[in-house]
Parts: sequence; structure tokens; C-alpha cells
Amino acid sequence: MGLQHSYRLIAPFYDLAIERTTRSPRQRSLAALPATPGRILLAGVGTGLDLPHLPTQHRYVGVDLTGAMLRRSLPRARHLDFKAVQGDMHCLPFADASFDAVIAHLILAVVPQPALCLAEISRVLKPGGEALILDKFLRRQQKAPLRRLLNPLARRIATRLDVVFEDLLDGESGLALREDSPALAGGWFRRIRLVRR
Repeated sequence: MGLQHSYRLIAPFYDLAIERTTRSPRQRSLAALPATPGRILLAGVGTGLDLPHLPTQHRYVGVDLTGAMLRRSLPRARHLDFKAVQGDMHCLPFADASFDAVIAHLILAVVPQPALCLAEISRVLKPGGEALILDKFLRRQQKAPLRRLLNPLARRIATRLDVVFEDLLDGESGLALREDSPALAGGWFRRIRLVRR
């Protein structure tokens, strides 16, 4: 089952599954957005769970692979300058250095090629711009046998359980780590801030 098909099926239930659990970590992550008005990309905007928590001074572009998810995001964006774009996180339809910040909540562990997704985030960020990441990651040498056992099934349905963030960052020289904090589930979910060199 492809990612687009999976999320078309999941879209009606997605919010029930994760909205309440991730609300507080999302808000903490979004508090790091710059105060100065700018152009912000929501990478993998999904059903728009971040949108109610966003400040109004920015111009936002939300990209998602699935039209069903994007349609659900629109009512949440009525108070914002927001444009929804259907696109692939592995090949973003935007020019280099076109965003002041990128919000990447619960996307890097979903896409089939997270390193390519992170490279695209780096590409579209302006120098000095930040990427705000919230997702589930393993640490290097972390055993996590249950997650690794469940990963082949989970990745076919909705998400990967085996992404090691440090491996992704090592492959992306354009980004530097600014913050890495536990967010949920004993540190399995992490709140990460990266800056574009």
C-alpha cells in the first residue's frame, strides 16, 4: 500500500488518534518561530493540527502528498495567510532558499526517504532560517526491539519506527543542531531545532 493511499484512508481518523496527545509538544515547538513576519513552510501539513497554534504575522504554505489531508487542513487556516499545495516531500515544488522557517512535525518518520526529505527542507530554507522538528526517533545503538519488530508493518501502514535522527543529520551538512529535547513517550518523540548554515 502506497503512502498516499494509506493517508487517504487514515485522514478521517488521524485527528482522533493524535491531536490531544501531540498538542502540547506542538505548541512548545511552534513557540520557537521567529517574531519577525516571514514565509513559513509546513512540511507535511496533514490535517492542519499545527494551524490553530500559529501566530498570524507570517505567510504560510502547507504542503502534503495527500489531497484528503490538505482538504481537512483548510478550515483550520481561516485566520491565517495560508496556501495549501499538494506535493512530495522528496521533491518540494519551491525554489532554493525560499522560506524563513520550516515546520516539520511528524513527517520525517513517515516519508520513505527521510534523508532526502531533510535535504529538501535544508534546500528551501534561507541561510539562518530554522527547521522545527517534532517526531519519533531512535538514538544510535538504541536497541528498542519491539519498535524494530513492528517497523516492517508500521511503515507499510503509516509511519516508520526505526529512524535514527543523528544519521539523518550527519548526511546533511547544510544544517546545524540548535536544540534537541525530549517531547513525549520517554524521549522517543523529540523536539529538535536546526539552523540553516
